Amino acid sequence: MREIPGMRRRLLRGRRRGGRSVLLDAALTCATEWRWPVLPGVGARQGRGGAAHCDCPQPDCSVPGAHPFEPVLLAATTDARMVRWWWTNRPSAPVILATGGRAPCAVSLPAAAGAEAVAELERAGVRLGPVVAHPERWALLVAPYSLPELGELLYSQDWVPGSLRFHGEGGYLALPPSATGAGPVHWERAPRAERDGGPWLPRVETVVEALVEASAGTPGGGTRLSY
Repeated sequence: MREIPGMRRRLLRGRRRGGRSVLLDAALTCATEWRWPVLPGVGARQGRGGAAHCDCPQPDCSVPGAHPFEPVLLAATTDARMVRWWWTNRPSAPVILATGGRAPCAVSLPAAAGAEAVAELERAGVRLGPVVAHPERWALLVAPYSLPELGELLYSQDWVPGSLRFHGEGGYLALPPSATGAGPVHWERAPRAERDGGPWLPRVETVVEALVEASAGTPGGGTRLSY
């Protein structure tokens, strides 16, 4: 794996006492206890004026620091040896979940709409799974779904907001406690492991309707797109 110039010094700051990376612990939990495939993110750096810039070659990266670079997304793994190697060499690299397949999928929307949707779901007595809070967007982790399943679900809605994003097969999501160019990532609702070791996840159809409604009436929710 190629070393990005200047990155190694920055990433060494993420070590605990004794040389253990906090992010390594998180990556190992995902990979070995929950069986979620992960890989390191590219990371970000502070530029002049305090603005964050992605360490990838794209000057206008839309998700600075919060995406895979090298290795590519297909390299995501649950192998503990590979995870230890990655985060021993890059202890401050964001933890990137490769969504879909047997791994969790996610539905995300702008942070204000996400907070309203989570509150609405809880008022309705809907059991939520893990909720990831990025500075600009919130993501609700859900059970794996296929593209045909998602298509049928969206077709059944009268409309969906353009700001609603679906992270399925071939997608990715930065997990806590990653630091990205937009700011830190944290658990708004932490994963709770079931008896089989993996966190419980709701089905996507359970949460989509509430997310659509929350996006409609919340600033930053996005415009309506007819289907």
